[in-house]
Amino acid sequence: MNSNAELLRQLKIDKSHRESPGGGNGGATKIALIVLAVLIGLLALGGAAWAWLAHRPVEVTVATAIAPAGAAEAGAVLQATGYVTARRQATVSAQITGTLTEVLIEEGDRVKKGQVLARLEDNALRAGLDANRANAAAARASVVQSQTQLEQALRDADRQEALVGRGLVSRQIAEQGRTQANTYRAQLNTARRQADAADAQVSVGQVNLDYTVIRAPFDGVITDKAAQVGEIVSPLSAGGGFTRTGIGTIVDMDSLEIDVDVNEAYIGRVKADMPAEAVLDAYPDWKIGAHVIAIVPAADRGKATVKVRVALESKDVRIVPDMGVRVSFLERRAEPVADAPKGVLVPAGALARRDNRDVVFVVADDKAMRHDVTLAARNDGEQRLVTQGLAPGDSVIVTPPDSLTDGAAVRVATRPSP
Repeated sequence: MNSNAELLRQLKIDKSHRESPGGGNGGATKIALIVLAVLIGLLALGGAAWAWLAHRPVEVTVATAIAPAGAAEAGAVLQATGYVTARRQATVSAQITGTLTEVLIEEGDRVKKGQVLARLEDNALRAGLDANRANAAAARASVVQSQTQLEQALRDADRQEALVGRGLVSRQIAEQGRTQANTYRAQLNTARRQADAADAQVSVGQVNLDYTVIRAPFDGVITDKAAQVGEIVSPLSAGGGFTRTGIGTIVDMDSLEIDVDVNEAYIGRVKADMPAEAVLDAYPDWKIGAHVIAIVPAADRGKATVKVRVALESKDVRIVPDMGVRVSFLERRAEPVADAPKGVLVPAGALARRDNRDVVFVVADDKAMRHDVTLAARNDGEQRLVTQGLAPGDSVIVTPPDSLTDGAAVRVATRPSP
């Protein structure tokens, strides 16, 4: 009991240590203000940290969605690099020198054979053609006049021959009438030749006038526009910096093929019509069927290579001239698989669940874009077949964090092989 009483005495407040009434409230107020300032500072720091973390790019690992194999693999006996080339390509120019009044093409335009690409100033040529036509008309009128004179001279000669038989005129007069008719016949022939020459001048003038209209020589795509309205074009490379030798370049996209340089030490492995497979540098996951057209019978002594022409067995708008390409020459032609699956393959870790849906996040412009996807029943272990929602070549995020949202900023750390 004594010990309990002692404890109670220790818990009592000692009134002698109270602060004076005048200073107690002031001290408590200062302490409260200090605590409030500290809390406000902590909240501000927390908000800044949250804003920085919220906009900080999330570091992610990505992989490339690939198309499943659709053909039986064929062994490659040799690989070589080269470029896509066009066998049919032309720089279109005017056949006469003139000033451009219209340029009707732009890069990327598809044109048809005979389509008007540009026009030159044609006032002088049009006036010359009108003058040639007037001369031709005058020449034809001269032919008509000579024809009429000849017909009259022949009738006069016939009458004089009849009078000679009756003894009314001398034979000399009849011979003079026949000579006059022959003179008119010669004049008629001359007039006809002059009319033909005048008609030829009209044709020349018409051809020169037609030269002021530049047309496409074949179907193709404009890859370069080389001149503008107001510039002078000429088939000759003369006239200074303002004279162009071409209007533009047209390429027949159906004539695209591949030129590769094969080391001369391995050229014996390549045969004409040999199957091959081409992969463009721009689309590394796209395999294009091909075959050898010909081996050019000439070697480059500087590079110790031989040029090989390779045909593309399928045409696509993605294939353009001068693209880099890698060609694999195959032992045999790949056999197609009848039940080739449709879709793309992605790592199983790239799949996530959001709102009870299967989704994949694709990296585009340093942002994570959510794609709702449809999965096939096929399961390839570490890879899953996506039938809808993705395209070959898409960069998908592997193991996306649960906090990742659509449109979030990301930074690619590594890109493992698919």
